[in-house]
Amino acid sequence: MSQRIFVGNLPFSATEGQLTELFGKHGEVTSASVVKDKMTDRSRGFAFVEMASNEAAAAAIAALNGFQMDGRALTVNVAKPRTEGDRGDRGGRRNSGW
Repeated sequence: MSQRIFVGNLPFSATEGQLTELFGKHGEVTSASVVKDKMTDRSRGFAFVEMASNEAAAAAIAALNGFQMDGRALTVNVAKPRTEGDRGDRGGRRNSGW
């Protein structure tokens, strides 16, 4: 069963290829996705990596949480599952007429 991992405090220059290579040292990576701003196409400083097994994910989390990448200490942990209504609104005003 695959496991999705959250990677925070990511350098803005980090690529999906770099993440695949870094996490691949700890097991099979099925996908890596750097989250980008829709307007500027610039990295938002976090990503998601999916590992092929829970064991590989646990090994990657243990090894890479706090790992220095381009001078930044990565935050690596199990990604929280998306909820039904989670669209990234974060409580902001939508359609409030302002």
